[in-house]
Amino acid sequence: MTASEHSMDRRAAEAREEDRAAFRAGAVDEESRARLAANGLDYRRVAVEGDEYPGWLQSVARGFQEGERSDEQIQASRERSGYRRLTGVYDRRAPVPDAPVATIASWLGELTVPGGATIPSCAISAVTVAPTHRRRGIARAMLEGELRVTHAAGVPVAMLTVSESTLYGRYGFAPAAASASWRIETKRAAWIGPRPEGRVDVIPRTRLRELLPELHERTRRRVAGEIDAAGSFWDRFAGTWPGTEKAGDKRAVQYTDADGEVRGAAVYAVRENHDDFTKATVDIHYLLAETDDAYAALWRFLLELDLVAEVHAGELSVDEPLRWMIADQRAAKVTVRDHQYVRVIDVVAALEMRRYAASGKLVLDVADPLGLSTGRCLLETDAEGRGRVTRLAADAPAPDGAVEAALGIEELSAAYLGGVSLATLAAAGRVTSTDAVKAAQLLSWHTAPRLSFWY
Repeated sequence: MTASEHSMDRRAAEAREEDRAAFRAGAVDEESRARLAANGLDYRRVAVEGDEYPGWLQSVARGFQEGERSDEQIQASRERSGYRRLTGVYDRRAPVPDAPVATIASWLGELTVPGGATIPSCAISAVTVAPTHRRRGIARAMLEGELRVTHAAGVPVAMLTVSESTLYGRYGFAPAAASASWRIETKRAAWIGPRPEGRVDVIPRTRLRELLPELHERTRRRVAGEIDAAGSFWDRFAGTWPGTEKAGDKRAVQYTDADGEVRGAAVYAVRENHDDFTKATVDIHYLLAETDDAYAALWRFLLELDLVAEVHAGELSVDEPLRWMIADQRAAKVTVRDHQYVRVIDVVAALEMRRYAASGKLVLDVADPLGLSTGRCLLETDAEGRGRVTRLAADAPAPDGAVEAALGIEELSAAYLGGVSLATLAAAGRVTSTDAVKAAQLLSWHTAPRLSFWY
């Protein structure tokens, strides 16, 4: 990379951080604030470094049925949460008025889209409402408020991973990247995949903590659906977060290629079977591979561990190469579920950032109950996979040769990463199109989207 290119990268990074800082410091949405105030509730941001932070964090823990945080855990979380925008809803009449009855966190990140580009996105997390304050419109006010704040900041997409899958469609979110959980019987599986040169070695968890962010940065643009990640994520996987339960049970390995470069790492734990010590279970907490060789070597190592009967892994792709590396595919029991939810906010920006597998013209009539993304537009894709989007008047006729599709923002968000076909959505009655197959060909992608962790 030239000095000029380094300078451009540095300026771009500085601009991104300025945008993120401005987002963190921004006011809460006024419409939601007024709606909650009419019900006697205060809706306000919480400073990570302020006195309100411990109460906010304890409310989040309770919301997810977790135990009370210790002073050490609160301090560790405070030190690692500076990248997040925190918001709480407070009830002045509650016995403990300084503990929020509802919480939400968000931050500006980057979502990988088909073609390897990344798009600015608002990640949403820590959404809780106390059971004493359910069914008062608090969650709606918070989520709609975050979406309006995101829209005002010019961020084209929002995203989240969810505990309750039925809650977020009403706000335009849709499952855009599914995840697969695997249970593999090791004796039946029998490795038939590649046996690459290089080596797998046991490493300390502190070394794993150093490797994971570097490897993730080098790999996250390869698959649509992945996002950038803060250091606290890697503390969680490596077990280096203060107070992590059973951190000492975690074992870490790295793969080094024939040239001496570390190209992959994994962290796992072994659960003994006290009735039969030859039938332990391995739980893979995270596996990250930069190359095909690293992927094969790490999986082979884990499937061939001694005294192990089953290997369990989650947050995998729905199209894992591993299926074709074992002798008996029925040795793997695979469960698929929704995982990465996406909400398109700026249709034009979102569609122009990704790449396409076919050339053509597609007119989209998008309906958005929140009014953020409603409109008619023309997507034109060329032979190089680039897309150009033009806004159209509501009554504008479709150009010659264009396919038309009418859909809600939830359906467009579901199809955005290529994880579901518009033809499938049309068959389900979710999309109306003049040619659903051609529309699907335009928005499809050759690899399944994936997100390899929760946030």
